[in-house]
Amino acid sequence: MTEPEQPSRSAGPSGASELPAEAGQIASGYAFTGPALELGALLHDGRCLPGAPVRIPLGMLNRHGLVAGATGTGKTKTLQLVAEQLSANGVPVFLADMKGDLSGIAAPGEGGEKVVERAAQVGQEWRAEGFPAEFYALGGTGHGIPVRATVTDFGPVLLSKVLQLNRTQEQSLGLIFHYADAKGLELVDLKDLRAVVAFLVSDTGKPELKGIGGLSTATAGVILRSITAFEQQGAGDFFGEPEFDTGELLRTAPDGRGVVSVLELPGVQDEPQLFSTFLMWLLADLYADLPEVGDLDKPKLVFFFDEAHLLFDGASKAFLEAVTRTVRLIRSKGVGVFFVTQTPKDVPGDVLGQLGNRVQHALRAFTPDDAKALKATVRTFPDSPYDLEEVLTSLGTGEAVVTVLSESGAPTPVAATRLRAPVSLMGPVGDSVLDAAVASSALYPRYAQAVDRESAYEKLTAEQQAEESALRAAREAEEAARREADAARAPRREESLAGQVMGSGLFTSLARSVGTQLGREISRSLFGTSRRRRR
Repeated sequence: MTEPEQPSRSAGPSGASELPAEAGQIASGYAFTGPALELGALLHDGRCLPGAPVRIPLGMLNRHGLVAGATGTGKTKTLQLVAEQLSANGVPVFLADMKGDLSGIAAPGEGGEKVVERAAQVGQEWRAEGFPAEFYALGGTGHGIPVRATVTDFGPVLLSKVLQLNRTQEQSLGLIFHYADAKGLELVDLKDLRAVVAFLVSDTGKPELKGIGGLSTATAGVILRSITAFEQQGAGDFFGEPEFDTGELLRTAPDGRGVVSVLELPGVQDEPQLFSTFLMWLLADLYADLPEVGDLDKPKLVFFFDEAHLLFDGASKAFLEAVTRTVRLIRSKGVGVFFVTQTPKDVPGDVLGQLGNRVQHALRAFTPDDAKALKATVRTFPDSPYDLEEVLTSLGTGEAVVTVLSESGAPTPVAATRLRAPVSLMGPVGDSVLDAAVASSALYPRYAQAVDRESAYEKLTAEQQAEESALRAAREAEEAARREADAARAPRREESLAGQVMGSGLFTSLARSVGTQLGREISRSLFGTSRRRRR
């Protein structure tokens, strides 16, 4: 006969109920001594154990993470739950709002029977609360403070991803950026880039690149067509000035809570290359600007990268290397990155290996491809007593399999978890409320109005106009000189011609004959010597 399981004391809050041995071992892996975020409570044998909290150490959130799961399993609410607690602990948060329903984090939640029931199941003391938030929109395309970047700062690698260029075209674009930088031609917006490309394949511009490789007319044509198509999609508004200072994402509110920056993206859902690459620019810009700080007690910022698979689809080798390098090194700048997608296989292995914290919601296994993705997901987890294939297909909405890094940096035991309910509004605030919040922001006057200063387009246009004016002036001067010369030569030609005619023998003989005949006629007239016709 099998020995009954001996209960062990949970490492949760004092007064926690005793747990079965296996559950107690899992719970002990989440007994952290320092500050931690409360994710939920352990699920064991179909029961939720409120005395076995599942948590994540605050100091480990810069070690990056993954939130994954099928559509409708609760990923967005997980983001909201974690963002609320980060803000409460004084950590700023960045959220990409794909569906437009995260603006509710600024407003207190609405309690209800389901919320009260969930709170009781996980041992949560639920109290409605809103959090300080700023709302942004790419290029001002929605309800938010406009976020813009200059083409120069965006760079050729990210822009090649947006324009869907191949490797050869990407290298040529890099050459164009190099030339513009060397010549002091600021690439602020897309018309600047177009002007430089057009110049470099013109008769005047072709010699400029001879020493460093040159630019084929065919490649330039592809790049120009890609830019035009990109602009027709409305992307031109995303490039320009004033450029957004990513340092704004690191702010805290006067009461010490971290500001939650919500970037509204529903208006560009049809342009995945654009918004996913733009999010990567924000991250890369943060990396470039922030100093090295090492491991902190809490992160400077936690950045949630939603729909992460769109970032990697069709990415070039150079692009993937840049993403991997940024993710690996930005931890030392005090920034944590959480990728949000459907399955871990959506993220390249080199990036996935950097993600120490995992919240995996339910997966479906309706098709052979689903089953293959499920097996691949299971292989990314540490060993556990769970049959993860079974668990991951049986989780309910708002439940997940969790493993995080402990305070020592070691993975915690895999824990099936029922997650807490967010305390802020689980849905969007009204447009009028959103617009009022944006208009009252101290950042709005700084970024609201686009500025079009002199840059590459204006400089090249001015140079072209100056050259055309100089050529036109030269042609006019040449024409005036020719007319003046013609006018000076005309009288001499006429005098010379008359002299030649009058001095000729023919003219002399003719003049003599005409004079003789004229004299006779005059004489006859005067003296009556003309013959009369006989009658």
